[in-house]
Amino acid sequence: MRLESDKYFRKMAWQIGALSLLLSAELAFSLPLIAQEPQGPLSLPPDLPTDQIPPYRPTPTPQPTPKPAPRAPEVPRVSYPIVHEPPSMPVDQIIQEFARHEVQFKIARNDFTYTRTFLVETIDDEGQPDGEYTMTSDITYTPSGRRFVKITNAPLPTLRGISLSEQDLEDLRHVQPFVLTTDQLPQYNVTYVGRQRVDYLHTYVFDVAPKKIEKHHRYFQGRIWVDIHDLEIVKTDGKAVPNIIKRNYENLFPRFTTYRENIDGHYWFPVYTYGNDILHFRTGAVHIRMFIWWKHYKRFRVTVKLIRPPQPKQ
Repeated sequence: MRLESDKYFRKMAWQIGALSLLLSAELAFSLPLIAQEPQGPLSLPPDLPTDQIPPYRPTPTPQPTPKPAPRAPEVPRVSYPIVHEPPSMPVDQIIQEFARHEVQFKIARNDFTYTRTFLVETIDDEGQPDGEYTMTSDITYTPSGRRFVKITNAPLPTLRGISLSEQDLEDLRHVQPFVLTTDQLPQYNVTYVGRQRVDYLHTYVFDVAPKKIEKHHRYFQGRIWVDIHDLEIVKTDGKAVPNIIKRNYENLFPRFTTYRENIDGHYWFPVYTYGNDILHFRTGAVHIRMFIWWKHYKRFRVTVKLIRPPQPKQ
């Protein structure tokens, strides 16, 4: 996320000041008219019987609408302490196995259609949302089998003080649903941490960090959980790197947690991402929350119709 420019805020302040002067002038001309208006209930016509005069009831003061409670994670998870003990098989073998499964997972996921909803909220000092960016997309196929993304809902953003960058949208596609395949292993240091139970799953825990950060490339840095039995990644926790900081430009990225679920009895697909972080810009801190939902996974099938070619005339 990046801060809006100072030039934008100076322009907004100038417009607000001009509007205030205009309203003050209009109020000054309307004061005599307001002073002549009657106070209390209006007088009734003289021919109305006294017993039919309704009692005066002042208009009740409207009560402010209560703010909604802060949004909580949709999928609460229970994690047990990490047990620092060696695995039942060599660490290098575990890494190669789950990376190989990630290759299969990546290929299989490209055969599925699904709906993705992305929501970012800015949070005020009272812990309540005061702005948001939301976008819902259908990842689907044309009848000819070409994969494409169709945006179905994208209202005008109302984020306070920040805006989403091109890197944020790239991370939405590749970093939050992090995939560590065999060909990506040479780019990362993968370190075994121990075992941990997450909900009903028994997992191996690994720390992951890029060995080298190349310009214009996005990476994941954090921790992954690999199911002991399936040897597939079931959870990731970390952030997208690097932050982009230049002389007059800052682009910072929040920490997040992504959960996967077994969709088709074999592959673990990402279903939910949650992030609650404070981005520390040079001009001040911005509190944000981030949510991503992947829903309605369906395997795509192409319908093939066989047509008998016309027979040549004798």
